[in-house]
Amino acid sequence: MTLSRRGLLSAGGAVGALAATAASAGPAAAGPPNGRGRGHGRVRTGFDRLAADGYAMLKGQRVGVVTNPTGITSDVRHIVDVMHPDDRVDLTAVFGPEHGFRGTAQAGGSEGRYDDPATGLPVYDTYLKSGQALADVFTASGVDTIVFDIQDAGARFYTYIWTLYDCMEAAALAGKRFVVLDRPNPVSGRAALGPVLDPAFGTFVGRREISQAHGMTVTELALLFNGEFLKDRPADLDIVKMSGWSRGDFFDATGLPWVPPSPNMPTPDTALVYSGTCLFEGTNLSEGRGTTRPFELLGAEGVDHTWADAANALELPGVAFREAYFAPTFSKFQGKTVGGVQLHVLDREVFDPVRTGIALLVTAKRSWSGFAWRSDNWIDKLTGNTRVRTMIDAGADTDEVVGAWSSDLAAFRAVRKRYLQYR
Repeated sequence: MTLSRRGLLSAGGAVGALAATAASAGPAAAGPPNGRGRGHGRVRTGFDRLAADGYAMLKGQRVGVVTNPTGITSDVRHIVDVMHPDDRVDLTAVFGPEHGFRGTAQAGGSEGRYDDPATGLPVYDTYLKSGQALADVFTASGVDTIVFDIQDAGARFYTYIWTLYDCMEAAALAGKRFVVLDRPNPVSGRAALGPVLDPAFGTFVGRREISQAHGMTVTELALLFNGEFLKDRPADLDIVKMSGWSRGDFFDATGLPWVPPSPNMPTPDTALVYSGTCLFEGTNLSEGRGTTRPFELLGAEGVDHTWADAANALELPGVAFREAYFAPTFSKFQGKTVGGVQLHVLDREVFDPVRTGIALLVTAKRSWSGFAWRSDNWIDKLTGNTRVRTMIDAGADTDEVVGAWSSDLAAFRAVRKRYLQYR
């Protein structure tokens, strides 16, 4: 792995001492069972620690920030609004991802180029830009250092981690320094789950070979990207770790406020199921967009109780399925009442979202004659291969589909282990 001369918050200064403190912090004391309410307020994000050190690692740099509404402090102020009036840091630009810097755009949209009314800062659009085109945006902005601070959701097809990847690659092309500020993986960092992407299926919902649920934080992913996928031209990378976060922590154990990272990720409960049930984007069933429980409600016209019955008969760990009826206000089946299931996660410690998503695809196809994949085979982009679709079409059961990716997943887990920063 190649890092910059500063590396992981170089131990040569006060900021380096922060990294050492985080590394030695270790797991927090035990609290209430299942992680709920443990250690309220104990997690300090990368930004919190950067600001507490007076932005020392950004001194003398013209700084641009890649962020969105999740880039907040523990008292819910946006980091751009905090940094802009502070004389200790020279913030000169903002870069907005999918949904935009201030979060005004729906899925598949962005805010374009504009000047932020609150700060007057120029906001540049990164969405669907990569390579030299994105490098040109960074060059035109005039920044020296690009800072990334966005809350992830823990799934390969959540596009902010590929914004991270694209920005790292473009920063290297443009000769810019790149700093990643860490935030918790909201569904914990205990395990990598699901199929590993085949590079032939690389898109913005999965650029490179990581598993469907990666079980990593954004700084860990940045280190992996630099060490495995960008090693021929690595970013000049620094990271700022969190303090007080342990791999087994779910989001409600952190004491941090939740801001929806995108319009259809309203709660940490959504994130908990998303890495499995987002697969329904690749079918003709609703994935719950247009409801108050996206990715927890799934259904279509003509589906009845038989789907929930079939799913419950599998006795999957930590989850139960309720027969449900709902009318999406937008997206698939807008304004129509559809039948389906609602997932209820009863024990998140044993719940496997990816296995559950596969089981729901298998039972949906078997219990509803109208089941179909999206005509563009989007499911292959989401799973990162053709295997899931073709095996289900051939009549494979859940165990057979899950077993088909076991060797690839074991290999990825071995690579992933080298980049983990927290116990």
